[in-house]
Formats: sequence, structure tokens, C-alpha cells
Amino acid sequence: MNAPFKPTNEAATNFARRHIGPSPRDIAAMLETVGAKSLDALMAETLPSSIRQKTPLDLGLALSETEALAHMRELASQNQVFTSLIGQGYSGTILPAVIQRNILENPAWYTAYTPYQPEISQGRLEALFNFQTMICDLAGLDVANASLLDEATAAAEAMALAERAAQAKTKSFFVDAEVHPQTLAVLRTRAEPLGWNLIVGDPAVDLERADVFGGLLQYPDTSGAVRDLKPAIASLHAKGALAIVAADLLALTLLASPGELGADIAIGSAQRFGVPMGYGGPHAAYMAVRDALKRSLPGRIVGLSVDSRGEPAYRLALQTREQHIRREKATSNICTAQVLLAVIASMYAVYHGPEGLTEIARRVHRRTAVLAAGLRKLGFALKSEAFFDTVTVDVGGRRDEIVARAFAEKLNLRIGEGTLGIALDETTTPATVEAVWRAFGGALAYADIEASAREALPAELKRASAFLTHPVFHAHRSETELLRYMRKLSDRDLALDRAMIPLGSCTMKLNATSEMIPLTWPEFGNLHPFAPRAQAAGYHALFARLEQWLCDITGYDAISLQPNSGAQGEYAGLLAIRGYHAARGEPHRNVCLIPSSAHGTNPASASMVGMTVVVVACDKRGDVDVNDLRAKVEQHSKNLAAVMITYPSTHGVFEEHIREICDIVHSHGGQVYLDGANMNAQVGLSRPGDYGADVSHLNLHKTFCIPHGGGGPGMGPIGVKAHLAPFLPGHPANCHPATEGATPHAVGPVSAAPFGSASILTISYIYILMMSGDGLTRATEIAILNANYIATKLDAHFPVLYRNARGRVAHECIVDPRPLKNSSGVTVDDIAKRLIDYGFHAPTMSFPVPGTLMIEPTESESKAELDRFCDAMIAIRREIAEIEQGRWKVEASPLRHAPHTVHDIADDAWSRAYSRAEGCFPAGTSRTDKYWCPVGRVDNVYGDRNLVCSCPPVEAYAQAAE
Repeated sequence: MNAPFKPTNEAATNFARRHIGPSPRDIAAMLETVGAKSLDALMAETLPSSIRQKTPLDLGLALSETEALAHMRELASQNQVFTSLIGQGYSGTILPAVIQRNILENPAWYTAYTPYQPEISQGRLEALFNFQTMICDLAGLDVANASLLDEATAAAEAMALAERAAQAKTKSFFVDAEVHPQTLAVLRTRAEPLGWNLIVGDPAVDLERADVFGGLLQYPDTSGAVRDLKPAIASLHAKGALAIVAADLLALTLLASPGELGADIAIGSAQRFGVPMGYGGPHAAYMAVRDALKRSLPGRIVGLSVDSRGEPAYRLALQTREQHIRREKATSNICTAQVLLAVIASMYAVYHGPEGLTEIARRVHRRTAVLAAGLRKLGFALKSEAFFDTVTVDVGGRRDEIVARAFAEKLNLRIGEGTLGIALDETTTPATVEAVWRAFGGALAYADIEASAREALPAELKRASAFLTHPVFHAHRSETELLRYMRKLSDRDLALDRAMIPLGSCTMKLNATSEMIPLTWPEFGNLHPFAPRAQAAGYHALFARLEQWLCDITGYDAISLQPNSGAQGEYAGLLAIRGYHAARGEPHRNVCLIPSSAHGTNPASASMVGMTVVVVACDKRGDVDVNDLRAKVEQHSKNLAAVMITYPSTHGVFEEHIREICDIVHSHGGQVYLDGANMNAQVGLSRPGDYGADVSHLNLHKTFCIPHGGGGPGMGPIGVKAHLAPFLPGHPANCHPATEGATPHAVGPVSAAPFGSASILTISYIYILMMSGDGLTRATEIAILNANYIATKLDAHFPVLYRNARGRVAHECIVDPRPLKNSSGVTVDDIAKRLIDYGFHAPTMSFPVPGTLMIEPTESESKAELDRFCDAMIAIRREIAEIEQGRWKVEASPLRHAPHTVHDIADDAWSRAYSRAEGCFPAGTSRTDKYWCPVGRVDNVYGDRNLVCSCPPVEAYAQAAE
């Protein structure tokens, strides 16, 4: 038996012991249950000896929580919080304290999972429904999704949607020269592998003669000008092309909506609705489309359906578009939305309402108009006399002296060639405007200039249509009412703060409070992503150390922190491989081999970079079929680009032949993309860079504790071996150091900001700081122990489908209830819904094997919680046995009627074959602490046939229940 965990210093015990669920005594009991003499022995039976890490992971001494927060304060102090008036899609904003405390800082919201189980997700689904309603109303379009990653990637998704849906079948796409530069750069990245040509120009001059399938227009444009886009949109429609408008949501409270201008698609960012800039993210992007395009809309859509009683219930609609199902046929790869940030933005709109948002917009515009009047008085010419919140000023040879004075005033302006841009926001005060005037060489008083300042919105583009008319945007003006509304919604959900979420492939583990604290500090939250690098010295020190740690953990040579989701990491990694082959004169290498056990996002990513997907079979143990792999490699040898392999596999097993797989692919000129989604089973035990992998993305939102947030935020940085380092994502604002000197080979950016969602990197950084090498290694060992413990306890009741040759699973296991469908009629859905009655979120359903359950306990769950889950599963198996024995038909059983609600226990006419107690309080559950889901089983088919994805009139809810 191992000795109890003894980290290298006492401080480590303070945090690692709290992060890891089982106590030393529990660990000993669990080892006995699984039949292992020690943790070391269990690891030896689980991982192939050929890949085991030879030396302990050394990341320095762990810090206690108090020490770590002091260290983060020191890093924060190295950042300088200037007033950034740079604009370019990022604005200062005021996050209402009631939303910060009760959403952003509330584990009921940030520990929730993607709402694939709607019955226990009604709170976050309603908040997202509100978000969609807000977007539809402001954009003037019919259908919106529940958020995308950022404005630039939303633009790329819109371009791809237009290519699929437009009547015009050309391969060219028009881009307004006045879009934000980071948007143009991301569009170039997306278009090039797919063979699409970008035509960049002035819509008024260059669009008429362009043969395109779509066009992107900025509104207001990046320099601040408000232009009438109707002629450009009409020109696109005349060509059979789709019109996309990238619009500022706050401006849309005063300006005619994209829909009113004739746009087919609207995209943009909801950042300025209460979400801090965070040096680039995370922020919720949006996309809205006209009704005819709704089934091509990427991402997730929340729809209104009905439950088993005919009552309204929310759910994710049109889920077949998810990549786990569509795989290589997927048309996009947004596996991570920005749900937590969309919820914040929606609550911002709920709190302010249409009147409040309009007032904020009028105040921002008024101050911009006053600013412009003062600049004219000082003798400066504006690039446009029609604007909302941004002006661009011709300054000629005076640029540098003005910039120097602005720095002295602690102001950041947008610096152009002979121009300076100034973007105001809701945080701008008259004193800020006066400071700008001083930077431009004038001592003006705001009150004196305001008297004669004129409005700058074109009369023909002023908004006349109503928005946010639904009662939800009018009922919560006081903090008391909003507080109660947010509490009501969170009470409807089941998140990690209530119970274990045993989802395989998703790693729902502790997001410790200390890890969450720094990201709300102004020194991290209030930095503009394009602020001068010198103002972000603390951030860059954090980036450098985090990159080194991740290299030490993975065995790679370089890291890019830019990808802001796991899917974006996959995409960036494949772009690096593609760039590497092209640089070596082999651009024809475009075949990507993907085992059938791989994550479903993998084939979608491969398709997005123009690769052809070839599926490799798996054997009966769930391992890659090496013989089939060898045959496919030889068949496609000349064109082989890569293999994408998930390790350990999604079947929950460490492949025995991983080194051989890497060698086979390398011998034919291919590269090995190892999906790092399951890196939490390897940290401290094995390093992909050592056993043959060339590139991996790392799901920081899984392995390194960034919360799931109800389906986002995430971060998916990539690690690469040295030969791929020149091909890491670049950025027009700030190239990664690894690409310096090799910029001709760097691929373009995959995210809007140079370091993705930088503010949440603080979470992973402080997690590693407090765990250090010993703690991280122990966490991996306990994650594997917990999974084997569950597999051992459940195997007699629900057979475990895959194990390695020594009978072990990795960090997750797949249990197989499929035979029960034949013996009892019980489906995997029935088991999942019945688990709700026991107070649990269901494991991952029907992936990667249809009809099965994939369970991942993580290292954070205690033995008591694991036992509670196993007891619930075993009790459900007994209920299934009663169906098999004829006590009930499956249609009359508690499983088919699950989940049970308070409506059931209060039903006057109980006529079911089982008692109320059996249905509502199944064996072993606490009546005192019972979780009641707010709706019965949701009707998925009804929801897809009757798609409603924004708030209908109130009377429609009554009609839906009839």
C-alpha cells in the first residue's frame, strides 16, 4: 500500500488535499475494492510501460491558497489599467455588481454543464432563450443561436454558412475593407484551406463588379462611420449572394437593425453588455439569421418545447448538427459556445431593459458628439461626420506627440497611419473627454462644448422599430427583483455545486474558489487586447510561465495560447500540420485518418481545413485496429497528412500500441495529432511529446479547471514539437514569439484576440501554481482510481464495455445497458432521466457507442459521492429487474415516467402502477435535500417540429400547453 500523499512542502497539502476528493483512508479502501496493491501498481496496470514518464513532474514548490493569491496580486500589479479608447470591437463596460456576484462568481452558474439534459437545465436554458430573444430583436432577424466564440470566428462561421446556402456558386467572398482587422485576418485563415477567395474593398465601389457568394459589412464600421448599407445589400442579393452585417449591439438600440436593412445574417459581440474586456475574452459572440437559414445555423439553439404534461419546457433544438453525430459531415466545429458570458449579457439586458439600454447608448453617443465638436474646435478633421461612439481623426505628422500626451493622461487611442481613432463607451465620463482634448493640445471644458454639439446619427438610419418587448425585459428593474429572478433560475438547474456530474469526455471537476478570484480583478478584467504590450507585463509573465509549465507537462517544445476553445485548438493544430506539409513542398498531403473511437469534433475540424477524412476501425477492446491503420496508411501514403487520435481513447482505454501507431504514421510522412481532451489521465504519468505525438490541443476547461459555465467558456491552446512551432497561429496585433523570424510560415489567427480568452488563463495558472507537479500527478492517479472503482462496483449490474489487457480502464468507463432494452424495453434515455430522481446528472449518453453510458468521475469526487452514484445506478438496475420480472410494463414503470416533479407528488389523481414514494423518493434519496427538476420529460420531437427560439408573446405559452 502507498504511503499517504506527501507533497514537497506543507503548502501543497493545503490545496491538493482539498482538490482531491478521496481521503488517504478512502484511497486504501478503494484500492482494495479494485484489487490493486497500491496506486503505483494500479498505474502500472493501466498505462503501457512504454509510455510512462521516467522522471517526476517538477514544476517547483506548490503555493498555499493565501500565497498563490498574493502572487496573483503581484502579477496583477504589473499590469497598467489605462482607459482604452481603442474600440475595434472591444469596449469598456459596467458589469452590475448583482450580476457579477450572482452569475459570474456563483458556482450554481459557472459549474453547470452544457444543457444536453434539458429537464435539469431549465434555468440556464431560459437565460439563453432570453439571450436569443435579445439578439433577434436587436438584429431584426428571425432566429439566433445561443452564442459563438468571438466576433471574428462568428464572421468566419457566417461566411461558411453563406457558401453552403447562397444561390451563387462562385468561390469568392466580399469583405468590407472597413471590417475590424482581426476579423479580416480570421476570415483569411478560414478561407484559404477551403479554396475560397476574399475580395476586400469598398462596398460602394468594388462590390458591383465582384462575383461572390456572400459579403460581410461592418455597421458602424471599424473607423466609426455609420453608412447606409442598403445599396450594398441589394447588390449582393442581385448576385444570388447572402448579405452579412457585423453590428454593434448597443448601436442597434439607436440605429436601424440589420434585418431592416435587408441583411440575411447578423453577427457580432455581446461583450459590451456587461462583460469585461479581459485582454481579449471570454466574450459571447452572436449570430442571427432569417428563418429560411435556421437549419444551417451553426452552434446551439435553445428552443421551446413541451414536457410530458404539456407544459412549456426549454431544450437544445436541432441537436443532430452537433459534431458527435455528424462527424465528418459537420459543417462547423463550435463545440464550445460562450454560455456563461451569454447569460451575463442577457441578464444585463434584463436588468436595463430597452429603455435602459437606449439611455446608455444615447449617453455614449452624446459624449462622442461632444468629443467630436471639441476636436473640430481644435482644428482637427474627422474621417466621417456620421458616427455612433467612435471617431477617426486625421492628425498627419502630429500623431506621435498626441499619442505621447495621451499616454501621459493614461489613455490608449487607436493608432493608424496619420490617424487616431477614439472609441467611447458607457464608462466614459466628461473628464475622460476633457483628457482626450488635452492630448490633442487643447484645454476645453466639457460643459462649454456640450451646449453646441450636434447629433451625428443619420436621420434615415435611426431606429423606429421596438425591441425587447417581452415582459422578461421589463419585470426586473430593481436589484431585489433581479436577484430573485437569477436565484429562481439557478434553483431550476443541477450543477456541480449540488452533485457529481459523471460525464465521460468532459471532466466536470472542482473549480476551486481561489482559482476563480483573480479574473474579476480590474488589473486582469479591464485590459484591452490591443493595448500596448508594456501595459500587460503581468499577463505576459503569466503567459510565459504557463506556456513553460504546459511544455513540461506535455513534452512539447512550444505552446500557442490563442485558441479559445478545444475545437479551435484542433483547428489550429491541423492548420499547423497543413502549413508544415506545404512548406516542405507537399501541399497535396490532405488525408486525415481518424479512428472511429475519436472525439466527434475531430472529423469536423479536419473537414474545416480542407482535409479528406478516412475512418480507421477499432477492435473489440476499443483499441485502434493497427492492421486496419497500417492498410489505410499504405493506401494513402502519398497523400497522408495526419492521424487524429484521442488518448486515452474515448472508449476509456490507454492504447497499448500508441508508439507503434505514431511510428507507422511517421514512416509514411504523416503527422500525429493527439487529441489532448483526455490529458487529465496523463498529467505526471506520460507526455505525448515523448511517445511520438507532434501536436495536441489541451482543454484547459477540463484538465486545468476552467469551469464549463453551462457550455463555455473554454480554452484549447496547442502544444507542438519544434518542427511545427513556426506554424503556430499568428495575429495582426501580436505575433506569438515562436513565430518571430518565421512569419512567412505562420498560419493566420484562429481567434479574434492574440491570446484568446486571456482572463480565464488566470484560473489554470493558479491551479497549477497551487498543485505543482506532485499534486497534479496525484490528481491523475486518483482520477484513474475513481474510474476503476466505479467500473468495479457497476460491472455486475451494467457490464463495462472496454478494458485493457489487464482489466483496467483509464479515467472513464463505458457501461453497456443495451441488452436491457431487449429484456425489459428500458432505454439509455430512461436510465438517464431516472438518475435525475436520484439527484444526479446523467453520464454521457450514446457516445462514442450508441445506447451506452460513458462515466467519468474525476479526482475531485469523494468516495462517499462515488458510492452514492453507484448505489443509484444499482437501485435503477433493481427497478429494471422488476420490469423483467413482470411487476410493471416498461411504459408504466418509474423509469419511463422519470423524471418526477412536484406536480407528480401533488397530483390528486395518482393512478400509476407504483406508489408516489417509489416514483418521487427512490431508495436511498434524501427527502430533506431532494432536488426537484422543474419540468417532466421534454418532448424532443415536438420541439424540432415546432421550432420556437425566441420569446413569443405571453399568450403563446398558454396555447403551447393546450
